[in-house]
Amino acid sequence: QVQLVESGGGLVQAGGSLRLSCAASGRTFSRYAMGWFRQAPGKERELVAAISWSTSRTNYAQSVKGRFTISRDSAKNTMYLQMDSLKVEDTAVYYCAADPLGRVGPTRWVEYSYWGQGTQVTVSS
Repeated sequence: QVQLVESGGGLVQAGGSLRLSCAASGRTFSRYAMGWFRQAPGKERELVAAISWSTSRTNYAQSVKGRFTISRDSAKNTMYLQMDSLKVEDTAVYYCAADPLGRVGPTRWVEYSYWGQGTQVTVSS
C-alpha cells in the first residue's frame, strides 16, 4: 500500500519561500515518477512539477519555472518542492502524487495513481 504524506505548507508573504516535503512508503519507488500538483478553489488540479525517481529527469509547469525546484532523496524516500519568489497566485492546496509507470511527461492528474492528503500553501500580498 503506497502512502504519501506531505508537510511544509503554511502562510508566507509574497516573495518568500517554502519547502514542501513528501514522505513516501509502502513500495520501492525506483521506477516511479513523483509529482506535485496544486488546486486552488474553483480551479482544476494542475501539475506543478514532476521528477523521475530513477533518472531525476524533471518537468515543470511554465508558471513556476525558475522559481520552484523539485528534488528527491532516495535514501529517505522523500520528495521535495522548494518554492521561492512565491506569488499570491501560488496559493492552493498542494498534493504529492506517484505514477508507477515512471512518466514525467503527463500533466493531467488522472495519470497519477497515488495521492497524499494535501497541504495548504497561502501566499499573502
